[in-house]
Amino acid sequence: MTTSPPRRQERDARSTAVRSRKTALAGGTVALIAATALAPASWGTTYAVTTELLPPDHPLFAALLRSLPGGLLLLLITRTLPRGDWWWKAAVLGALNIGAFFPLLFLTAELLPGGVAATLGAVQPLIVAGLAVVVLRERPSGWRIGWGVAGAVGVGLVVLGPTARLDGLGIVAGLAGAGSMALGVILTKHWSRPGEVGPVTLAGWQLTAGGLVLLPLTLLVEGAPPHLDGSAVTGYLWLGTIGGFVAHALWFRGIGRLPVTATAMLVLLSPLVAALIGAFVLGEDFTLGQLAGFALALTALVAGQLNPGRLTRTRLTRTHKE
Repeated sequence: MTTSPPRRQERDARSTAVRSRKTALAGGTVALIAATALAPASWGTTYAVTTELLPPDHPLFAALLRSLPGGLLLLLITRTLPRGDWWWKAAVLGALNIGAFFPLLFLTAELLPGGVAATLGAVQPLIVAGLAVVVLRERPSGWRIGWGVAGAVGVGLVVLGPTARLDGLGIVAGLAGAGSMALGVILTKHWSRPGEVGPVTLAGWQLTAGGLVLLPLTLLVEGAPPHLDGSAVTGYLWLGTIGGFVAHALWFRGIGRLPVTATAMLVLLSPLVAALIGAFVLGEDFTLGQLAGFALALTALVAGQLNPGRLTRTRLTRTHKE
């Protein structure tokens, strides 16, 4: 039985409309991934900004200025405070993503070479994948776990030197820092956010909460703030704006709308951007082995955004309909 021309035209029109919608959705997803990736990319500038612009021996003060002023500014702009159980949820998320993560990060940097610390941070996608199974009840994705391992190996090739030393406490601190932020990412996804609250407001809550955790710790450990010259002011402004509330607003928006394990893969950009700045701005050497590791980590990052199982199911469904 043949299909009449009007029916065929109607069917073709529907197919074209469906394809157009899918193309628009795919384009929107790519744009969202790119915007979310700006957050870890900006965090990759932290090492260069810290070493070239900021006063030495005040890492907690840098973390404090990166969080509390920006968080308070966002609260003033949004004029929205947490309600109900979001008071303690915001405090927990702020502590995990900022208040605990930054001190552990700086302790790791004190005890381990930067390359070892960056490699420990690169295991965060694997921790997120495991927590997603336990907390979010997601089915484990062998594809993303495999590419998560490949990404960590790639970052290791980029940043690890032949004489990298290991310190037990430093390794524990590095893994605890990665685990702290990974749990923060998972709980941010699990709790979502109130329907009337946007990512900017959520960023303000968490930055403020994390900054309030850091404030007494900074005063206790580092004492009075350092003297600030023009370079230091520029560096702190960069870390507090682009690397602070702007990056966190983009990051929390991505966590809320993208698959959490795929989003976690984007953190691989941080050590890669740091390595690129080191090579092209600071004049550090970049070997063929590092280039191979860079390519592997970048491939893992892109592959981690794909879902081959879903693509296979889509093709099977289309074939069945035809």
